[in-house]
Amino acid sequence: MRPALTDYRHLASGKVRELYRVDDEHMLFVASDRISAFDHILTTPVPDKGRILTAMSVFFFGLISEAGGAPNHLAGPPDDPRIPAEVLGRALVVRRLDMVPVECVARGYLTGSGLLDYQRTGAVCGIELPAGLVEASKFDHALFTPATKAEIGAHDENISFDRVGEMVGTERAEQLRDLTLQTYTQAAQHALTKGIIIADTKFEFGADSDGRLVLADEVFTPDSSRYWPADSYTEGVVQPSFDKQFVRNWLTGPESGWDRHGAAPPPPLPDAIVDATRSRYIESYERISGRNFADWIGA
Repeated sequence: MRPALTDYRHLASGKVRELYRVDDEHMLFVASDRISAFDHILTTPVPDKGRILTAMSVFFFGLISEAGGAPNHLAGPPDDPRIPAEVLGRALVVRRLDMVPVECVARGYLTGSGLLDYQRTGAVCGIELPAGLVEASKFDHALFTPATKAEIGAHDENISFDRVGEMVGTERAEQLRDLTLQTYTQAAQHALTKGIIIADTKFEFGADSDGRLVLADEVFTPDSSRYWPADSYTEGVVQPSFDKQFVRNWLTGPESGWDRHGAAPPPPLPDAIVDATRSRYIESYERISGRNFADWIGA
């Protein structure tokens, strides 16, 4: 018989996830259907989002592991008997780690906050770039562009590699950079074979009891990555996407009536935007994994 969620002590809430204590060495990592944008948790959930994020992470944790890449925090399968029935399919049992206080971002293309940095300074996170780059320009080599980990409601801030070294030590900063770029490259190459560009992504790492860096949190989900269709990629324009950018675009567009820089919170998402977001998330999972979401646990 599976335990109830109330059998576990609640440890923390994030923008999307809830953490519970399983035992001294393990936690239950539960993905909700909440969606966040511009440092706000939106009032409208996206049905099945937690299951899609969990399914995508499990797929990529496996892909990276099979490729001989970074180890991950999974401590059991997605149907682990320690997972309560009410969260089956959107929860994972994971190892407790000493989390590194840095968002490890890999960028293969210039967009988002990286583009804003470049337009302002000619660099991204202190990395000088050639003149003349535009929206969606492809870099010759992926960049490691770390950021601070912000509290809920605050904004992550891009920082330089030297700043990471000050925070965690030069050797650890080099390990984070190398693992981030290796992991991004492994996944981006796979996604291209499925007709999808992973423009950028972010990771969180923790250290295990031996001091080894371990991939934690989520990996290559539509929440943490930008997915673009490869067949329509065009430098110089905003790309269509299979990720959370679709919601950001609606919020900042004329239909929402919302002022991103004002004091009011974002409005509820219309049903059409919710449905389209869910469809995009499912399509990204199915195209990249080659699996049917309907076959995922609890779907």
